[in-house]
Amino acid sequence: MKLLIVTVVKQYEEAILELFEKANIENFSGSEIDGYKQQTSILITSNWFPGVKGGVESGLFFSFTEDEKIDSLFNFIQVFNENLVTNNPIRAIVVPIERSI
Repeated sequence: MKLLIVTVVKQYEEAILELFEKANIENFSGSEIDGYKQQTSILITSNWFPGVKGGVESGLFFSFTEDEKIDSLFNFIQVFNENLVTNNPIRAIVVPIERSI
């Protein structure tokens, strides 16, 4: 069993939920988060309120699940990301579990 962590921008939350279902990952948790990227100085100075930094509405999902389901999800995410027209791919990482109760 491993810990799967996925982040997506708000507009792709429905898509990741569908991909979880296709990968047979039925048990997971999610939370709304703000995502940030470092802005270049040109972008900051062109902002109406350069002192105000806003985040992008995003989602964070995690699941304790099996390798086979993670492999399947990663394949689905790779195909999804290859067909994006934006610069906000779905991101996923896997963390091994050393101990659990």
